[in-house]
Amino acid sequence: MKHALFLATAFIAVSAQAAGPSGSDWPSYGNDQGATRYSTLKQITPDNVSKLQVAWTYHMRPAGYVPPPLPPNFPAGFHLTGFSSSQATPIVIKGVMYFPSPYGKVVALDADTGREIWTYQLPQRDQASTRGVQYWPGTKGARPEIVFGTRSGRLIALDAATGVPVPTFGDAGIVDMKTPDVMNGNPRSQYGMSGPPAIYGDLILTGSRVQESPSLGAKGDVRAWDARTGKLAWTFHTVPQPGEPGHETWEGDSWKNRSGVNVWTQIVVDEKRGIAYLPVAAPAFDRWGGDRKGDNLFGNSLVAVDARTGKYLWHFQVVHHDIWDVDLPAATLLDVKKNGRTIPAIAVMSKMAILFLLDRVTGKPIYDVKEVPVPTDTDIPGEQPSPTQPMPAAPPPLTRLSFDMSEIAALTPEIKERCQKLVDQYHIVSSKMFQPLRADSAVAFFPGSLGGIDYGGGAFDPQRGLYIVNVNSLASPQQLAKQANGSWDLAGGYVYFMDRETRNPCGPPPWGELVAVNVNDGTIAWRRPLGTTDSLPEGKRDTGRLSSGAPVATATGLAFFGSTDENKMRAFDTRTGEVMWTAPLPAAIYGATMTYQGKSGRQFVAAVDTGGFNGAPVSSDEVIAFALPK
Repeated sequence: MKHALFLATAFIAVSAQAAGPSGSDWPSYGNDQGATRYSTLKQITPDNVSKLQVAWTYHMRPAGYVPPPLPPNFPAGFHLTGFSSSQATPIVIKGVMYFPSPYGKVVALDADTGREIWTYQLPQRDQASTRGVQYWPGTKGARPEIVFGTRSGRLIALDAATGVPVPTFGDAGIVDMKTPDVMNGNPRSQYGMSGPPAIYGDLILTGSRVQESPSLGAKGDVRAWDARTGKLAWTFHTVPQPGEPGHETWEGDSWKNRSGVNVWTQIVVDEKRGIAYLPVAAPAFDRWGGDRKGDNLFGNSLVAVDARTGKYLWHFQVVHHDIWDVDLPAATLLDVKKNGRTIPAIAVMSKMAILFLLDRVTGKPIYDVKEVPVPTDTDIPGEQPSPTQPMPAAPPPLTRLSFDMSEIAALTPEIKERCQKLVDQYHIVSSKMFQPLRADSAVAFFPGSLGGIDYGGGAFDPQRGLYIVNVNSLASPQQLAKQANGSWDLAGGYVYFMDRETRNPCGPPPWGELVAVNVNDGTIAWRRPLGTTDSLPEGKRDTGRLSSGAPVATATGLAFFGSTDENKMRAFDTRTGEVMWTAPLPAAIYGATMTYQGKSGRQFVAAVDTGGFNGAPVSSDEVIAFALPK
């Protein structure tokens, strides 16, 4: 098959781990290193969830804050510390909550009360990784640490108890990750981190945030660092070098100095087996591949490596020769019960929301995968789209993958009129699944670059065998234009197929859904519109809304989700998708919801809400926690 697996023969030993946090904690971005987003807590149940109320809030914006002026020679692609939306998911360990704020700080709070314990101000107006920080439990002779990357390419370790930089880590607590090797001969290229690192034993595993355009720039290599000293332990080349598996998928010298091909979301780890799974994104430039003919490994691939050494084990490419920016934002460890046996598995998706379930030891698909023919018609000279793309026999795609102009949203005459103006303005045309981009028109590519799914991933309920995912249905009409240097780039900037004033998409609803997949048989257990459009007439409001972040599932059969653009937190019955509880929020959550038990014994459901998602105003700046009444 075109997505053939290169399976390494080396046996992976399991390394000893320091004692981890308890089940009452939320110690990592996805709760555990497998990113299952599942909690065993049982205090909040379907019977009492309606009693949840706000327990505390913490405001992140400093009193009297004034955004700093733009400094001279500020590097392109970086952002000033200032009032902006946050995509962070807090973590909680032993009654203390840790998270990055959009004001260039990392904060520790009492998780029962929201009382501030310490703050760390990043140097030189830098910002911590957008989506969160990571906890390292320490080892003999080394205290627990909070570790995170920054937008300017630093890796920082703080004493978890005090917030003081660890003096033995790098240079006074800071490692410069912008080494000559990774900068790829382009020292001014963008390089930083948007996601939190992963942890395996005494290693910190890091992805990166690099440029999407132009094609040449910093590498997207995945690296591991010693958690005690900050010394580099290993490097995995996401663009295979000569002699490495996959190098032949890059025509000629197109691999040289290539940027992109990075892990900008979350590395997941099977701690028992010592395997790290790297969900690798698209090559740069991610909408034109005329200068990189071939399948372009390990772009848009899940790559399994030995977590101790970085040694390649196997890969599975989800999208060949990506020219749509669909990346690989979701990977989750789970178990599949099939034909009387339990298969250790991993779920992986691109933004297309086509769900692949793989044996996480071998990389082989659990449900048959076939190469299906896809359109190759394009008017871009030199572009060679892949003639086929992998498609699993099960589950079915979680959202729409094509669009005909006859399906334009027509819930009201005003919506239809506004959407038709967009069609006329941008020369938007219909699209089929994996329709290549063009120069003469804007292809209404579904589900778009925001994705059917995005960086949050899903939540796995092991009791019920359900993988629960929030999906969007929003096209990103894209048209290419030739540049002076002969390359191709987006024409007229980047737009979504939606009316920006009302924030209503122009495709048919549902615009957002919560979907539960039964991983044991590959079927859709249920799907529900996720949110309402209250500005529409009665009877037409159940449209679903656009969302980010991810759900969290709990042992009592509840799934919490608050990351729609309508400023509401909800609890769903995991078995049926029925809404059990709804609460208003001061602003939209751009990150993901989590749950934990404080030292008081109370279970909390918490998130960071700042607004800013889907064009909504940045109207709040707080961490909010819900709990049952005392």
